[in-house]
Amino acid sequence: MTQAFPKLLSSQIAFDIARSILDGFDKHYRLFRSASQAAKRHFETANWEVAQRAARERIDYYDQRVQEAVRALEDEYAPEDLADHVWREIKLHYIGLLSGHKQPELAETFFNSVSCHILHRSYYHNDFLFVRPVISTEYIETDELLPTYRVYYPAADGLRFALQRIVTNFQLACPFAALERDVALVEARMIQAFGLHEAEPNQQFQVLSNLFFRNKGAYIVGRAVNGAREYPFVIPLLHDGRGALVLDTVLTDPEQIALLFSFTRAYFLVDMEVPSAYVQFLRALLPRKPKSEIYTLLGLQKQGKTLFYRDYLQHLKHSSDRFQSAPGIRGLVMLVFELPSFPYVFKVIKDFYPPPKETTRAQVKEKYLLVKHHDRVGRMADTLEYSDVAFPLARFSEELLAELQRHAPSLVEIEGERIIVKHLYIERRMVPLNMYLAAAEQAGDVARLEHGVREYGNAIRDLVAANIFPGDMLYKNFGVTRQGRVVFYDYDEIEYLTDCVFRDIPAARNEEDELAAEAWYPIGKHDVFPEQFGRFLLGNAKIRHHFLQYHADLLTRAWWQAHKDRILAGELVDIYPYPQQIRFQHPITTPGAIEKAPPLLENQQ
Repeated sequence: MTQAFPKLLSSQIAFDIARSILDGFDKHYRLFRSASQAAKRHFETANWEVAQRAARERIDYYDQRVQEAVRALEDEYAPEDLADHVWREIKLHYIGLLSGHKQPELAETFFNSVSCHILHRSYYHNDFLFVRPVISTEYIETDELLPTYRVYYPAADGLRFALQRIVTNFQLACPFAALERDVALVEARMIQAFGLHEAEPNQQFQVLSNLFFRNKGAYIVGRAVNGAREYPFVIPLLHDGRGALVLDTVLTDPEQIALLFSFTRAYFLVDMEVPSAYVQFLRALLPRKPKSEIYTLLGLQKQGKTLFYRDYLQHLKHSSDRFQSAPGIRGLVMLVFELPSFPYVFKVIKDFYPPPKETTRAQVKEKYLLVKHHDRVGRMADTLEYSDVAFPLARFSEELLAELQRHAPSLVEIEGERIIVKHLYIERRMVPLNMYLAAAEQAGDVARLEHGVREYGNAIRDLVAANIFPGDMLYKNFGVTRQGRVVFYDYDEIEYLTDCVFRDIPAARNEEDELAAEAWYPIGKHDVFPEQFGRFLLGNAKIRHHFLQYHADLLTRAWWQAHKDRILAGELVDIYPYPQQIRFQHPITTPGAIEKAPPLLENQQ
């Protein structure tokens, strides 16, 4: 039987509130698109400082617009105006307003964000919020002049001419150094990787209509179709340091493309009228990546959080294992737990921190916010921050529940059959580096051990190039991803490199100084002594051998100071999100490019 349409749907208050919330979202997305459009101008003019600042500022747009919408409603309406039946009507009016909208899924999430600031968590269900999506995102029409992707047919004009048209159609306002040369290199690489010389009748290139911008690069994203086969590709565009552009390489390996879109990198800026269409296109290129991560990488991190939470609820419904403490060495600041069948970990800030930790919950949150706004250069894990997360109490082990109540009592509430965690972070599960190295040594896997140590040093080099000092550099604070990359994930002691003071240990004045249990010389809050790193990192002879083979300079003050000086001088170091060996080796004159990690071992692909 069809449910009767509520008689009170005509409530003017409900309609006005729905309209006000949607106006708030529309303002947000206009500003979001404006920032993405400006990224093209910043790239064309090589205005990197402005580009980085704009990318950081865009991250806060969403929360700013939500706060604006909440204040507007609180100023305009009394609490009694927002009774239960009115809020139900607001949602129904809102659904009606979304008919024909280009970003309905984002607008639904915006409605949820505003509602959660006004409603108590007991109202967090589908009567009042979009716990489930309502408006379909399938086949939303785009502007006829700028479809989601363009199609090029090599059979009509030739492969090389089609590739050149792909590049020139973006109409960048700066010249190419040698476009014909670069296109020929792309053509040769694609023929080798895809076998496009054997053309099927449907051979075509499908290319997203707008460029993807991040840091100092712009990326053409598309796929080649030939018969029943589809081949993803990405073409990075860079400035050559002399006022011209080059095609730096073409990525054809799905693993390399996945790393470009990794959760360890900054968000892209890309102008999208219909973001769901871009996500659908990218899902075809990255079938193992969930939609939540794709939305997040496009800068739509709130939508990513919404989809992640829906995936999490579905996983809970279809699984039966129990939450437990995550394996590894227990942290002093964070309590970390996991659901073994779910590839993420949950991190809760403890209420109390034993010595030598000197921090507060507010300071730890600031560190995580710093990482959220910073370029993660492929070496820091992105985190999802949530409040008032409900877990089924029956799924918690007694040991984990006791640990939460002992270490974070202010953040834990039990409501009937649920446990509410008032604040937590969620991030991708990785193998702790200390466990990875121990397993490699125990198995006698010399190559794996060498790879882990070399990657650890490469991770530190990349973090330093991005003006990040990890603080606590112990192996337990780094993880190893599925692709074999080492990533930093413990942020409570993170600092800007430029805030650190790098020192050599002074020479002892006498024998008494040499035998002193404590440092006899004064140590400032931001002082760092690189020569001491070896004492707590290199006790294992095998690890020490590999570390000194590749990264001995990390134990010297001079190396750290040189990078600090470079950053203070305003140099923005290039950190390529793909292997150096696949680049076309153009003579690009950019300062201090950081060489990336070696190719992955075959058993880690």
